[in-house]
Amino acid sequence: MPLSGLPNFDPRRIPVDRIDTGLPAVGRERLQPDALQQRFAHPPRWQPEVAVEKKFTDRLPAHASVLLAVVMRDQPTVLLTERTAHLSTHSGQIAFPGGKVDDTDADAAATALREAHEEVGLDERNIEVIGTLPIYVTGSAFIITPVVALVRPGFVLHPNPDEVADAFEVPLEFLMNPANHHLQAFEWEGTRREWFSMPYQDHGKERFIWGATAGMLRNFYRFLSA
Repeated sequence: MPLSGLPNFDPRRIPVDRIDTGLPAVGRERLQPDALQQRFAHPPRWQPEVAVEKKFTDRLPAHASVLLAVVMRDQPTVLLTERTAHLSTHSGQIAFPGGKVDDTDADAAATALREAHEEVGLDERNIEVIGTLPIYVTGSAFIITPVVALVRPGFVLHPNPDEVADAFEVPLEFLMNPANHHLQAFEWEGTRREWFSMPYQDHGKERFIWGATAGMLRNFYRFLSA
């Protein structure tokens, strides 16, 4: 399945410029629900590493929210989706549940919760929002607020086939270990473009997490490790 709308471009084939094996992983104790709640209640001084991607489209900017949903299993996981191939933007990519702000949404959290319900059937009664990460601006002109939430296990997902090809979970411990963070880079139209990727083997299937999703996860790592 293509992972980009650009012709003849496959991010999986772009060389890896750096793997951050020298950075410490976030300890397991910091990934537990109580610790995550405390981190947002008393945030450290920190700066997001990735905030604005280089623009590659002339679309008008659009505000959006995504739900960075931490499922409270014995070893916490993050809920992700694979977008369907026919979507006009970011088709086939791994993404958080989320989408554009609606005029009826009270705030960023409301957008993220509504979109998560519409995309995968996640009931907000199972969700506790604990905070937000800094705004992330994509090269496709989306101004995204990542909403971080804890999700009680036991839910049953119902992916919307018009938007979501699959929904799955990745261990938070894997995502918060920089040894799994690959910085990829290449030259396109005279401009160096780079992004993080976090390829994950899910029962023999590769889940290629990259671009904005990986960038927001990298910021989450910086927030938890600060």
